[in-house]
Amino acid sequence: MSTAPVALRRTLRSLEQLLGGFGTALLALGVLTWSLTLGWFTSRSTLGLVRGLADRERARLGRWGAEVVPPTVRPDRLREALRDPATRAELHWLARHAVAGSVVGFLAVLAPLSAVRDLTFPLWWWTLPDGWASPSLGLWVVQTWSGVPVVVALGLAWAALTAWGAPLAARRQLRVARRLLGEAPGDLTLRVAELTRTRAAALDAHAAELRRIERSLHDGAQNRIVAATVMIGAARRSLAGAPDRTEHLLGQAQDAAELALAELRAVVRSILPPVLADRGLEGALHGLAAASPVPCTTEVDVGVRCAAAVEATIYFVVAEALTNVARHSGAGRVDVVVRRRADDNVETVVRDDGKGGAHEGDGTGLAGIRQRVEAMDGRWSLSSPAGGPTELRVEVPCGS
Repeated sequence: MSTAPVALRRTLRSLEQLLGGFGTALLALGVLTWSLTLGWFTSRSTLGLVRGLADRERARLGRWGAEVVPPTVRPDRLREALRDPATRAELHWLARHAVAGSVVGFLAVLAPLSAVRDLTFPLWWWTLPDGWASPSLGLWVVQTWSGVPVVVALGLAWAALTAWGAPLAARRQLRVARRLLGEAPGDLTLRVAELTRTRAAALDAHAAELRRIERSLHDGAQNRIVAATVMIGAARRSLAGAPDRTEHLLGQAQDAAELALAELRAVVRSILPPVLADRGLEGALHGLAAASPVPCTTEVDVGVRCAAAVEATIYFVVAEALTNVARHSGAGRVDVVVRRRADDNVETVVRDDGKGGAHEGDGTGLAGIRQRVEAMDGRWSLSSPAGGPTELRVEVPCGS
């Protein structure tokens, strides 16, 4: 894939993030001004404004990555709120985002517009009245064609600043906001909220899995068994008068029964792959790598056997990731590394050299991976810039 379109998409995506942050930064600037002037007299309403804006920013962060969970318990009294770690973090974010977010957002608007203006300057400067043909900075006036290359060079500088600075600023802004508005160390309230959310997600995933199994049994194996029963009954009725027809019907019934058996085996393997019990996690992952249409290498260093649910989670994560690589990435190689760390967590990394651009909302099964991992009290992260590479990293406690 050409580098220029990839860089352009990355820049446009970063500008979109920064412009969204510019909107919340302007709101933050207004709330901060209100808080420092009249907010002391209406503390409860002011806290509501701060929290509402912080929740809006959390929703924006969720559109660009993992969901940021707001605290469930929020004190209303000013004295209690100022002692609350989550409220102090929101106030810190408000002041920082109001200043830095407004400046960065303004530059995110100014830089690309200035680049377009100066790069197209040779097309229209001569149509302006005398004294009006100035570059974006407005520091001098161009009188003759000899001054045009300088303006074009300035436009190239603006374009380079946009292409280099926008992704850097967007990543920095998202990282700081997630650190301030995410879970605070030792905040049991947010931890309870997170566990409540992951438990609900696990129940939803469990219900979806039961529905999938029910559909597989009802639409597949059950229908074939019914068809086999009907054909056996017809064969019995035709046994005396049409032996050729009987033989044909029994052959069809046997085929239907064999297909039903194969589908039942597939459903059983999807519930808990027997290869995990037969060959262990390492053998099961080597089997997935061997069946992958994209050349795959595996490195497994776990040592002891983990809980069956943990091994099944890792197996399904790798299986889903390899399926995504084969269907969507256009990769020529994929590497799978599974190792047990000193903190008794099992870390799984799936990395490919494809085109990148993977997102949880693209219908590629990443939401299912996140739900499985969070249900095991694990963590996951996805790095997939446009142009690649894509790296999925999962951590699950070995004794979950």
